[in-house]
Amino acid sequence: MSEYIPHTPEDIRAMLAEVGLQDLEALFSDIPDEVRGRFRPLGLPRRDEDWVSRHLTELSRRSAGQGLVPFLGGGVYDHFVPAVVDYVLSLPELYTAYTPYQAEASQGTLTWMFEYQTMVCELTGMEVANSSMYDGATALAEAVLMAHRATRGDTVLVPRSLNPRVREVLSTYAWGAGLKLVDIPYGDDGRLQLSEIPTGTCALIVGQPNFFGVIEDLSGLKDRLGKAFLIVYVNPIALGVLAPPGDFGADVVVGEGQVLGSPPSYGGPLLGMFAARAEHLRRMPGRISGQTVDAEGRVGYVMAFQTREQHIRRERATSNICTNSALCALAATVYLAALGPWGLRRV
Repeated sequence: MSEYIPHTPEDIRAMLAEVGLQDLEALFSDIPDEVRGRFRPLGLPRRDEDWVSRHLTELSRRSAGQGLVPFLGGGVYDHFVPAVVDYVLSLPELYTAYTPYQAEASQGTLTWMFEYQTMVCELTGMEVANSSMYDGATALAEAVLMAHRATRGDTVLVPRSLNPRVREVLSTYAWGAGLKLVDIPYGDDGRLQLSEIPTGTCALIVGQPNFFGVIEDLSGLKDRLGKAFLIVYVNPIALGVLAPPGDFGADVVVGEGQVLGSPPSYGGPLLGMFAARAEHLRRMPGRISGQTVDAEGRVGYVMAFQTREQHIRRERATSNICTNSALCALAATVYLAALGPWGLRRV
């Protein structure tokens, strides 16, 4: 039966008879009355897909917001996405988010993962990137945990201009790890005001741009931090026109990659971007695709540095992330390849 056509009354009666029930009320009788809705016929005529599509299009034209540029979203935004993104994303040989452990049977997936990592490094000015995290918020939280492991500090400097939803996720992770979050105020211009670096600081987080849309001045921050990490939370679209955080000495760059080829979809699925300096490679979370050669000298791709991960190190792993947002990372790869540097600046 077509996914666009609902079940007819005859279909429903036949299915109920198959399981020995009289009506839909009996089907859901185990659900308590106080939480169960009541069924009522809508009285709508049956229509085919073409009619429904045209009717919904006509209804959508009544919305006053059609054709306007949206600035709402709180980190999830609606940008132009070339048609080629959905086309490549839906190819059956690529349509998966699962980890390609069998490299010999997964060269296509491993190749685009490697290309994605390369593009993220080019955008951020960093030396190594993983193949995706769940979303920007958890990517930031993982970066903070990595800074804690590397420096043994337990204080994290968090600007009040950081996305509040991202801050909530970070607070949850910090509570579990016993970390202390210290608020950093912002001035009249919306930029963070960093007065001093407390003893035991493991990381300073900077939004670029911050939640107000203000471009932060990253120059000199890493020099003030010393061994503490400079973690920059970016909107990757903005990196089409801004200098990459790596140019300012950032240790880790993370961000929400939904804007690179994925629709808002009422808040998900999302894509966490994670890039770092090469010296932090073995502390990084997430999957990494690496380039190698086979016994005959042909270029190939494999999952690299797997000894960091939970399927090998178990409870001693750097992170518990496993199957993640690789399909959204594929969308970002096609999106960036289709637009190129000039197209990204236009967006």
